[in-house]
Formats: sequence, structure tokens, C-alpha cells
Amino acid sequence: MSKSSSMSRRHFVATSLAATAGLMAGVGTLSCSPQKKSDIRVGLYTITLLGIWYKGEAMPLDQIVRKAREWGYTGIEIDGKRPHGNPLDWPTKRCKEFRSMANGEGIEIYGVAANNDFSSPIPEHRECQIAYVKDLIRMTSDLGAKTLRMFLAWPGVTKHPQVARYDIARDIWKYTHEKFTPEEIWSWCRDGMAECTKYAADAGVILALQNHKPVIDDYPDVLKMVKEINSPWLKVSLDAPIMNEKTEDYIRNAALAVGDLQVLSHFGGEYERGPDGKVIGEEFYRYFIKAMHEIGYNGYMSYELCHPLPVVNGETVGIEYAEKNAMLAAEFMNGLIKEVVSA
Repeated sequence: MSKSSSMSRRHFVATSLAATAGLMAGVGTLSCSPQKKSDIRVGLYTITLLGIWYKGEAMPLDQIVRKAREWGYTGIEIDGKRPHGNPLDWPTKRCKEFRSMANGEGIEIYGVAANNDFSSPIPEHRECQIAYVKDLIRMTSDLGAKTLRMFLAWPGVTKHPQVARYDIARDIWKYTHEKFTPEEIWSWCRDGMAECTKYAADAGVILALQNHKPVIDDYPDVLKMVKEINSPWLKVSLDAPIMNEKTEDYIRNAALAVGDLQVLSHFGGEYERGPDGKVIGEEFYRYFIKAMHEIGYNGYMSYELCHPLPVVNGETVGIEYAEKNAMLAAEFMNGLIKEVVSA
């Protein structure tokens, strides 16, 4: 990337944050409801058991439903790619049958996660992504889920040769975007999101925009896009692990800025049980749950394990590693929510 291009991108981020400052103040004042009672539940995002970050096959979704209940989750978020949730594989009849099965197990299907990228400089690629999201919206509705998690941009992952990695897809994404300005990329993303918001309105599905790079730097950019789209069908998935700062003040300010726009959140990490028997987790989650309780958040904390995992004796760990962490994560977050809310 040229020096001038790099400076242009930094300038765009800076002006984005400055322009959003007024929005953050307005959203925090208008949509935050400090007296509203929170209802924070813990769910499992199925990417954890998709068979790409550990060595081995994906766990079938019907088995994940039963495991989720066993581990202490009350719902699941289905990842929108094969072998779990690509809408090509989920006609309406199958969605309704699966929803009935999950209901019978006492597990809510609270969301579906899109792996979309509206940022390509190639119009045909953007149109393919819009078609994908439109079918995901249909699938989300057929499953009885309320929310479809969205990106503005997503480089993707590759499997090379057995488990997934990020670097190849990220390098390709950088190469295809380096000749275009941040303003051009933002406008393509805005156009794609605006069109998909209309499809979401028709289906009664909420789109939840995540504070996920690239294009989005952090939550101010999420709020900027939500303001520009200006639709009740586009809201926010504010996630603590991918915030630029994880101090208590930063997290609280982000929560207050987002307020009632918050409809979904994710947490991650790898967990161990300490000498006292308690599950050990990152301290910033306490700050986040306190902030969510303060704004009266009514929704899910969705556990995801979606990064390269340890290699032991020359082999990437297997599904048992993902299962252990999913079980401990539910115990950690359920305990933390109970502790914070009852304080």
C-alpha cells in the first residue's frame, strides 16, 4: 500500500470517529434505559463446533442442540456456512423441522450469523453477497430466529490443509482493496447493507452489525453506519473481545453509546478451572456485563471459539478441546452474569 493510501485510510478513520462523536452522545441519551431490567442469557455460536479450527469433523446441529442444553446454554446461534447453516441447504421445510426439534429440547434458536462481505470492488461479487444475505434472512425467519449477525466486510478463512487459517484470505482482501479509498469501500458497504435491510424488514428479521474489522474500526463506525442506513431493522452486536480498548471506562462508554440498539453480543476465549474450582476468564468480561446490566440489555451472550487452536505433539487439538471450552465458557458466563446482576 502506498504512503498516500495509508494516510487516506487513517484520515478516514479519524474523521469517522469525529463525526460519530455527536451520534454517540445522542444514542446514549436517547436509547439507553438505565432503569430497564436486564435479561442476559448465554448461548452457543455453532462456529465453535464447525470443524475448521480443531482437527476433525463438524458436530451435527442436532447434536449441538443437545450438548448446548447439557452444558448450560439456553440457545444457539447458527453459523451461516457449511456444513452448519448455508441457506442453500436449508429450505423452509427443513428449517421448521429443526426449529421444532430445538423447541422440544428447550433450546432457542436466537440467531444466525452471516459471513458476508459487501466491500468488494467487483460488482458481481457484491451482488453475490447480497443474494447470500437475502437467502439467510429467509432462513433466519424460517428458523424462528430474531436476529441475523452481519459484517460490513469479511475476508473469510481458508482450510490449509486440515484446519482453518486467516492469513491467506486477509492477504487477498488487502490486495483487492489497496487501490480504492476508504470512502469508496464504505459506500459499497452502505449500499449492500441498505438493500439487505429492506429484505430484513419484509421478513421481520433484525440485522445486527458487529464491531468487526476490516472497514469497521470499532463501535463508532458501527453507529455511523446505523445512522446512515436509518432503519429500525438494523441494530448492533457490540462485542467486548474485539474492542480497541478493554478498560472499564471504554467498555462502559461504548455500551452507553449503543444503548437500546444492542441486540446481540459474543464472547470467546479458552478456559481453565482454577485451584478454587472456579472457571478463570478475562477480567474485561466483568466490565462488559456490568455495562450491559446498566443499559438493561435483553439478549444473548453468544460463545464462540473461532481462532487457531493449540498444536500438541505436532497435531492441532481435536473436537474434545472445543467441547471442553464450550462447557467451561457457559459455566463462567452464567456465573458472572448471576454475580453481577445480584450485586
